[in-house]
Amino acid sequence: MAADQSTQYIFLVDDEPIQNEMLKDYLSERFQFKFKTYESGEDAIKDLSLNPVMMVLDFHLNSHLPNAQNGLEVLKKVLEISPATQVIMLSGQDKLDVAVDSMKNGAYDYVVKGETAFSRMENIINNIDELEGIKTANNTYKKVIYALSTALAAIVILSIYLVKHMRD
Repeated sequence: MAADQSTQYIFLVDDEPIQNEMLKDYLSERFQFKFKTYESGEDAIKDLSLNPVMMVLDFHLNSHLPNAQNGLEVLKKVLEISPATQVIMLSGQDKLDVAVDSMKNGAYDYVVKGETAFSRMENIINNIDELEGIKTANNTYKKVIYALSTALAAIVILSIYLVKHMRD
């Protein structure tokens, strides 16, 4: 299914349905994004054609489904298929090596589950959204500068041509 270009999705991927619903409720009160929840990374990957701007991805996705891919495997696949998607890893593990592994593999940030996780997630989403706005504005400025440079070059060339032919 092709995504409506005006709809911006955030995928929430956690094998704990209650965690997904609580996070979805919290974030949907604060953001205008459309949220989709998944209990496995494989299901989320199937919907990447929706071009999610962000994904909150649990690090351990195989606690209920032993054959499911873990968060790092899903992260790699998501970024391979949809490199523009910003992935925020979410985990119950407060281990530096897990966070470093996540970031090395392309995660935008790493959040430890706990009482501040939702507010931290809110701040990260705000930062990503702001960064995307800046990137869009920057691309617009680049196009305007290119158009102005081209117009200026055309004026200079035309001026040189006219001056040369006026002398003849």
